[in-house]
Amino acid sequence: MIKVLVKTIKTKLKLKKKRPNFYKIIMLNDDFTTMEFVVSVLKHYFNMDYYKASKTMLKIHNEGSAVCGIYPKDVAETKVIEVTKIARVKGYPLRCILKQSN
Repeated sequence: MIKVLVKTIKTKLKLKKKRPNFYKIIMLNDDFTTMEFVVSVLKHYFNMDYYKASKTMLKIHNEGSAVCGIYPKDVAETKVIEVTKIARVKGYPLRCILKQSN
């Protein structure tokens, strides 16, 4: 009787692991932020090498926006805040937005 009770309790306690929601960080183009600054931000905050950062910067420049990375919500929010802060300190209106990834 006790073994059956313990077994049913164990099966009820199994928790389903849920993947965290991931968010895309999308950097937006503007007419004032320099290309060099965008490349340096992509290298520093999104761990891109020079080639990938340059390619992403050109996509932002030509298409108006580009995905810089996909992260869990809390990490993505922190990166957006950090990028916005450094841009304001340097005097640039650079913006990033979050969009939920599928």
